[in-house]
Amino acid sequence: MDHDAMPTAGGPPAVLVLIRDNRLREEVSRVAAAAGRRIDEVEPPVGRHPWAVAPLVVLDTTAAVECAAAGPPRRNGVVTVTDGEPDLADWQAAAVIGAEQVIALPDAAVDLIEKFARYGEQHADGGIVIALAGPGGGAGASTLAAATALRSATAGFRPHTVLVDGVPHGGGLDLLLGIEGAPGLRWPDLVVDDGRVAAAELHSALPVAGAGLSVLSCGRGRTGPIGAAAVHAVVEAARGAGDLVVCDVSSERGPHIDRILDAADLVVLVVPARLRAVAAAQTVAEWIARRNPNRGLVVRGPAPGNLRGHEIAAVLELPLLAAVRAQPGLAARLERGGLRLRRGPLRDACDAVLAVLSPPDQRRAG
Repeated sequence: MDHDAMPTAGGPPAVLVLIRDNRLREEVSRVAAAAGRRIDEVEPPVGRHPWAVAPLVVLDTTAAVECAAAGPPRRNGVVTVTDGEPDLADWQAAAVIGAEQVIALPDAAVDLIEKFARYGEQHADGGIVIALAGPGGGAGASTLAAATALRSATAGFRPHTVLVDGVPHGGGLDLLLGIEGAPGLRWPDLVVDDGRVAAAELHSALPVAGAGLSVLSCGRGRTGPIGAAAVHAVVEAARGAGDLVVCDVSSERGPHIDRILDAADLVVLVVPARLRAVAAAQTVAEWIARRNPNRGLVVRGPAPGNLRGHEIAAVLELPLLAAVRAQPGLAARLERGGLRLRRGPLRDACDAVLAVLSPPDQRRAG
């Protein structure tokens, strides 16, 4: 994953700098020093999360073209810089990336200083979206999605966590959590008329599975397709409120899943340590890669053929987040009242997933 532009105790959060040209990079560093601002220099392109949370993004023309090809969301606080007066290609690149200004350095350095001063706080769109997928039914993606949401809520990873069920025929994540009788809206009840939904209304309308955790589950007996626009509205509303949004993709396909994958800051592929599951996961990993470069792997035991996590990661060409043994008694507990997160392999996998998107000084152990 790419660097996070997160605030620290030392002052305002770092400005995200994506510049290929060495001379321009040095000039931006000089201006930042004069303005008293920290910068986070990252190789372009960059993942959606650091792009979204940085207070200000500064790019040169080459980096703007590279980043635009990755399709980042439009946001305020993006500027491009040029070495001398911009030409047509510079203006075109700025338009494609959605830059609000093209600043010619070094003559217009004062304009960049003003941008540093104006964008001194972390961008409001500070939420995070995680999608969990599997190569087929029974891979464990739904269980890990629900467990990660529970872990986030209990550990205070974000002020609020929203668990989104993307599998209409999966039986419902509310059942997995043991809250199937809890009042609140499920997907068949949710109507998004104008493509927008308010996060506060979403939090209050959905069933809860503990403090700080809302669940948007599919129904039973009233299944139907989930609209892509509705998924987009829910995910972006929660993200904009600073929530952690955990989406269960499992092995589902469709336009609504495409929207989830496009929005995700991290897509986690959950693969059982069995030969056929790994073979099936190769196709899924390639499909995910076409939509999102920010990916990770969780390997779930048991491993009857002694397949190792690092071996599976090498085959799938994915970074290994965790390789965990089977959770003793988990299946029985799910049948007798729903998921309850305890110390053990499942919680370790949750912590590994959340750690990817945590600043180093906020990573939780154990």
